[in-house]
Order: sequence, then C-alpha cells, then structure tokens
Amino acid sequence: MATQIYKMKAIQKVVALADKLQHVFVATADSKGLPHVAAAGKISLVSNGRLEVSSWFCPSTVTNLERNRRISLVVWDAAEDTGYQLVGEVEKVEESAFLNGYAPEVEGSSPSPQVERQLLVRVDKVISFSHAPHSDVEE
Repeated sequence: MATQIYKMKAIQKVVALADKLQHVFVATADSKGLPHVAAAGKISLVSNGRLEVSSWFCPSTVTNLERNRRISLVVWDAAEDTGYQLVGEVEKVEESAFLNGYAPEVEGSSPSPQVERQLLVRVDKVISFSHAPHSDVEE
C-alpha cells in the first residue's frame, strides 16, 4: 500500500512538470521492436496509476500501439536537467476529435494527422530522467 501511495505522489509530480513544460515525449515500438518517438502536449491523471495522454498522434504511433501496447513517456526539463520516464501499457486508445474542414495553415505542408486521440496509460514504473548520471531505479 505504501509503495502505491509513493508511486501516486511521483506520478502527480510528473503531471505537474508536464503541465508546466507543455510537452511529453511518447516512445512506442512495433511488434519487431523498431522504436518511434512522438510528442504530445498534455498528460492528465485519470485514476489510480492511470494517465491520459492527448495529441494528434502520427500514424506510426497509432500503428505501433495496435501491435505493441507497451509505452514510455518522458517529461524532461532540459534547462533544469530534471525529469521522469514513465513506463507502462496503453489500456485504451480513444478518438476524441476529427479534423473537419479547410485548414489553410496546413495546406501545402506534409499531411497532418486527421484524428486527435487520447491514450489511457497504466503506469508501471516511474524512473528519474536526466543528462546527469542516474541509475534507472524506480522513484
């Protein structure tokens, strides 16, 4: 029980840092282990040990999660060299918004994602993340 409370406090610190920074790195891998990193803007604490990650995820992230539900989220303040890596599993992928209509600002650029998604992530481990030497021991 004490371990769960400690983990929840660590997750709350991660969410607060992500809220301040307004970015989260999302790492997935396909069924063969080929990695892919994307960025999201927001994470929210949903329930005990579960986070919601929202973004217009690129197709590679979505395809990877269809085949391999394991995920790593990194929230890192480069200026302060402090951060966290959350390791867990995506329990649910939910479509929350659809691109609807003409968007002149994206015309002529590479195709943009058409669907905003929310990932429900069960956090298994919270690990410190920094440039400085660290041990990858769970928070």
